[in-house]
Amino acid sequence: MSESYKTEKELLKNSQKDDYMSDKQLSFFENRLKHDKDALLKSISSSKEEIAMDDDPSDEIDGATYQESRIRNLRLIERQTKLLHKVEDAIDRIHSGEFGFCSKTGEEIGLPRLLARPTATLSIEAKESQESHERTEAD
Repeated sequence: MSESYKTEKELLKNSQKDDYMSDKQLSFFENRLKHDKDALLKSISSSKEEIAMDDDPSDEIDGATYQESRIRNLRLIERQTKLLHKVEDAIDRIHSGEFGFCSKTGEEIGLPRLLARPTATLSIEAKESQESHERTEAD
């Protein structure tokens, strides 16, 4: 990737003169996603180390606290691992040319939505439609 915008503000300011998903925009999102990926990998590793280092306490009260802490860390690892996969998928979509476009409609997802959720694969309209359909089926 080539030159990149440094801030979200700079990206949005120049969005009118740039083509949607220009090289500079893609580079911005790729850098952001790689930063997110590194942070997730560090956090997952730290949580795993914390679980491995915890000693099983001998008394019942400490044991209950230990189990709660362990379960909380396992849930955190699970959530972060799911997010890590979404981040990696988004990086793959940048390389394949699919990033920034709705997987259902092919329409632009939009810079504001991607800045809020760079792993988004659906436009706001498609996401709302999906959620509405899910609510209807749940009723």
